[in-house]
Amino acid sequence: MSNPNPATGSVWRLHHGAREIARLAVTAADMPWTHAEVEVLPGFEEFRPLFAAQERAVDEEDWEQADACYARIRDALTMTFPDGGPVAEFMLHIHDDGTAGWRWHDEPFEKPDR
Repeated sequence: MSNPNPATGSVWRLHHGAREIARLAVTAADMPWTHAEVEVLPGFEEFRPLFAAQERAVDEEDWEQADACYARIRDALTMTFPDGGPVAEFMLHIHDDGTAGWRWHDEPFEKPDR
């Protein structure tokens, strides 16, 4: 585990393959959630509709769809701590207003059979 206490102003990074596609500058941590302002980088726009679909599903309490979006996000993207170490598991929401919220864990979750 690289950073158990996210500091305000620290920057977590979102990646698609080797490409960094967003920077998440921490604004608050209310464990288990961390909140941030999002700086989108080239490559992020491909995933914006997926995050929007996830947000709609949560708002509509369509948990099956929300879980499907989560699975697609985790299959496509990785996250790193401010020190560059990999985040083993995360549940990330990026909102249309340029903010994000996520939960993370230092051990991978057991994946159900798909």
